[in-house]
Amino acid sequence: MVAGFTGRILRVDLSDGRTWVDEMPDSFYRRYLGGNGFIAYYLLHEMASGVDALGPDNLLVFATGTFTGLPITGAGRSSVGCKSPLTGGYGSADVGGFFGAELKQAGYDAVVVQGISPKPVYLWINDGNVEIRDASHIWGENTLETQEAIQAELGGDSRIRLAMIGPGGENLVKYACVINDLRHSAGRSGTGAVMGSKKLKAIAARGKGRLPVADQDKFRELSRFMTDHWKEMSWAQHDVGTPGGLVGLSQIGALPTRNFQDGQFEQAEKITGTTLRDTIMTGREGCYACPVRCKRVVEVHELGMDIDPQYGGPEYETIGAFGSNCGIDDLKAISKAHELCNAYGLDTISCGMAVSFAMECYENNLLTLESTGGLDLSFGNAASMLKLVEMICRREGLGALLAEGTDAAAASIGGNAMEFSITVKGQPFPMHECRTRHGQALGYALSPTGADHMHNFWDESIANEPLGQGVQELGIYTSVPRTDLSPDKVRAYMYVSNWQWVFNHLGNCMFINWTRQQMADIVSAITGWQTNVWELMRAGERGVTMARAFNMREGLTRDDDRLPLRMQQYHVTSTLNEEPVDPEVLEEAKETFYEMMGWDRETGKPTRGKLQELDIAWVYDQLAALD
Repeated sequence: MVAGFTGRILRVDLSDGRTWVDEMPDSFYRRYLGGNGFIAYYLLHEMASGVDALGPDNLLVFATGTFTGLPITGAGRSSVGCKSPLTGGYGSADVGGFFGAELKQAGYDAVVVQGISPKPVYLWINDGNVEIRDASHIWGENTLETQEAIQAELGGDSRIRLAMIGPGGENLVKYACVINDLRHSAGRSGTGAVMGSKKLKAIAARGKGRLPVADQDKFRELSRFMTDHWKEMSWAQHDVGTPGGLVGLSQIGALPTRNFQDGQFEQAEKITGTTLRDTIMTGREGCYACPVRCKRVVEVHELGMDIDPQYGGPEYETIGAFGSNCGIDDLKAISKAHELCNAYGLDTISCGMAVSFAMECYENNLLTLESTGGLDLSFGNAASMLKLVEMICRREGLGALLAEGTDAAAASIGGNAMEFSITVKGQPFPMHECRTRHGQALGYALSPTGADHMHNFWDESIANEPLGQGVQELGIYTSVPRTDLSPDKVRAYMYVSNWQWVFNHLGNCMFINWTRQQMADIVSAITGWQTNVWELMRAGERGVTMARAFNMREGLTRDDDRLPLRMQQYHVTSTLNEEPVDPEVLEEAKETFYEMMGWDRETGKPTRGKLQELDIAWVYDQLAALD
């Protein structure tokens, strides 16, 4: 068996309570690596096309990566995937914390769940042993109560780690998420709704096993490097966290504001990472084997505002979604929204975007006090924002409509409401403004999961001379302006985004500043493979190509690779560096990308030759019915 892995993938059928194990060959691990590679394989290879995302035949895959669970900085990440109930296509989200590491140390590289349980259950994985246990007594509980109850029931061991859902997943909110360890969210794609549809409240894992490493001396050497150097490389992440650059984004017109109407927020200083650090932050936490500790912990105990530090604190995406994008400058209210989402199990990005969508509808008289249940949804109203988050989780009033996603809500509201739904493939934008970065705009349009920043491109990385070593080693030698969308930009996007997928496959945090060569060296030390950057990058390309094939099999087409109308418009108050995305230029860039990737220029379908070249010729059979 390949070192660094267990060689075992746990299979669970909740309909009849069966469990079994897939023991995959070494070639499986080298070809797919982990994370999205495992997810895409199982969704394509074992799931029929056209299944109901909330039905028994959808697979829910919890997948670790090559790094996951090994004692090296950044190895705390894992992935969750399924057919997305929000987009109808490929769904995946990666997540930090401790659950992924514990799962692997407990004896399994992944868990693949199918079926629907006749009653609420949780899965208990303890050093290779598996039990399906009754969860009726905790169905309806928030994540904190769920974690406390399960840990107590299993002997009070606080090192039992959980991947779980809250009431949002139970109520099938289309963007409900899976929560790891209370503070870490597999946020996008609606994985929590799929978990809820299966009546699976949680997976609890505890493992005392050590994962073998092929070259222990080399592995220790690499591990020591980041232990010794993380402060000089990642201090800002530790000090002010991901919201540390929020003011800078506002200054250049790249901070989503009032549902992406603007790119600058006049109160940005009030909600930045520095202000958070200096006011309500009480501590820092991190993920498995990581000294950076970039996670915020906040605590507030005031009349009408009580925030439990056990839920951690907001990161940039949450502050952007509930802060500037809702016109709100109150860090306490934003932090309370974060706590509610972690307790209920909701994606803070999609939930915040649902609130900002409703606010714009309200300000354009498409929603009224009568249709909001008396809520004044003017931009900046923090109390109404918090109330609406609770209504979404519980599917009450307007919240029931917004729980279906903003595209569905816009179709129901009518008028010009669809103009205010800022989505790709039904998934709302993350908090990154692509009218100042057109390569990123292309990335949003092409993303198989809908708008996503985790496998995207930051145009400033190639906007100025001299280009950094990190992009030159990918073969990118020409600087291109931020709002250019020429073939040179498309080529750079293709290389960078294919590499971004590698992080997810490996279970490696992209905030840790390993070089690409170091990442390849770590994989070699773990597994014993004599791998290189080229092979890893091909694995990333293989993963995104499989995700593309899944989407096309499920009925998505090149027409779904589009941006919302707002990205073709200037900000309400024009800002520096801004340039709307020309839809004709975007179409040409898409076709250029298809050709570069070996996909059909007209349809975007991966060609037979490309699938053969990536050593996944079997995927072509999944697409044959489309011809």
